[in-house]
Amino acid sequence: MTQTLGDPARHFWMTRSVARVMGLNLSEEMHTGRLEPAQYAQMVTCCRGCALVEACEGWLGSQTGIASLPPPGCRNAALLSQLKRPH
Repeated sequence: MTQTLGDPARHFWMTRSVARVMGLNLSEEMHTGRLEPAQYAQMVTCCRGCALVEACEGWLGSQTGIASLPPPGCRNAALLSQLKRPH
């Protein structure tokens, strides 16, 4: 069974946006070595395969501060939560 992946640009920005709402800067995480470029690419690919795009966009639109957790059902929740932990 082949999975259809969503638009790469859309999911690139969604991945960055979820991280930003959580207080994370993925570019800075790569600069410090806490996130490898291949991991970042995999995050976007995981996001592209998610069926919860509209729910995620709704979650992003409703955030007014720093979120402690990613949206429910986020396929990148484990890695985002790991990056959120203090170094």
